[in-house]
Amino acid sequence: MNAPLDLRPEISPVYGFLSPDSAATQDLPAPLHAIRTAALDLPRILLTGQVRRHLIQLPQVDVNEFCRHAPISQLRLAMVHFSFLIQAYVWGEDKPPTALPANLAVPAWTLAQALGQPPLLTYSNYVLDNWARLDADGPIDLSNIKMQQAFLGGQDEAWFVLIHVAIEAQAAPMLADIPTLMKAAQRLDEAQLETSLAGVASAWDGMNASFDRMPERCDPYIYFHRVRPWIHGWKDNPAMEKGLIYEGVDDERGKPLVYRGQTGSQSSIMPTMDALFGIGHASDPLRVYLDELHHYRPPAHRAFIEGVHRESRLRAAVSELQLPALTDLYNDCILRATRFRTRHLEYAASYINKQSRDSRGNTPDVGTGGTPFMKYLKKHRDEAARHLL
Repeated sequence: MNAPLDLRPEISPVYGFLSPDSAATQDLPAPLHAIRTAALDLPRILLTGQVRRHLIQLPQVDVNEFCRHAPISQLRLAMVHFSFLIQAYVWGEDKPPTALPANLAVPAWTLAQALGQPPLLTYSNYVLDNWARLDADGPIDLSNIKMQQAFLGGQDEAWFVLIHVAIEAQAAPMLADIPTLMKAAQRLDEAQLETSLAGVASAWDGMNASFDRMPERCDPYIYFHRVRPWIHGWKDNPAMEKGLIYEGVDDERGKPLVYRGQTGSQSSIMPTMDALFGIGHASDPLRVYLDELHHYRPPAHRAFIEGVHRESRLRAAVSELQLPALTDLYNDCILRATRFRTRHLEYAASYINKQSRDSRGNTPDVGTGGTPFMKYLKKHRDEAARHLL
């Protein structure tokens, strides 16, 4: 048995998988100022209907030295801006392009290599690295957080992102307690197992309460037509069947590349919980998709999930102890996570599946990650529910 898992520096008991919002107080080096200015001005540029004409004029910045010496917070901030510019370039006009110009493709590729993630908008660029507190000393909740970078801007877009930020923050204490919980499972420590599992259940209550608030300020119609179009990728997307050429990227020799779009399924919370509670998903095409999404997460998050999966014996410990109160707590945690998955399925139906079918690139039948999402969400919800003890 390996030693119990240590929390990675990037995964804190305050922020969980969120990046610290210290990036909000930083600037980028002078060569990147034009990039940051254009990205923050996207709500105005996109309204022209000629976003590519404006973005093609941006300078091509050599970010190699920046990637070698800048702190991770600045690398993430730069990637937020580049990823939004890339999505705007691809989806900002009626017909998607076949190629991404070198002034966006080359620096974004270099940044993505440094960060260990794909060169387009991911969940981490969209949510984890894209928020700040209004009051620096206040809580990380919906009363005190803002979205930093937007496409069109507006309440619905910001609320959609900030609900996810709040959920990630509420998961932080639960994530921080995982090493303690796994040690307790190894020692068959009944008291600590009960305490830690009660903490997991409490965290899920808060996360579910935040998720329930999505309809308050994010309307399904507005989401589908004004928020969702910008976050698609170019893998399994009927509007971009051949993918996208990243001009100037020598590694790929000019061949089209395909990447999945930003999706909440790239969040690391649920796979961490599946790993902790011993919840498996059957091998099938949807499982292949789930495994593929794992590589869209930040490397530290991937390592954390893999460590929990490798080392957790929580399910075996609860089964061995055969204590009714402990078994109930274990099952309650799974049921709370299943409730979250059920709510996700309900939102997918109302915000996407029931919306208009008039856009090939924003079809309601295919998720932003390029999958038949309704079947995917139902399957993993049901598989989790079958793991009750």
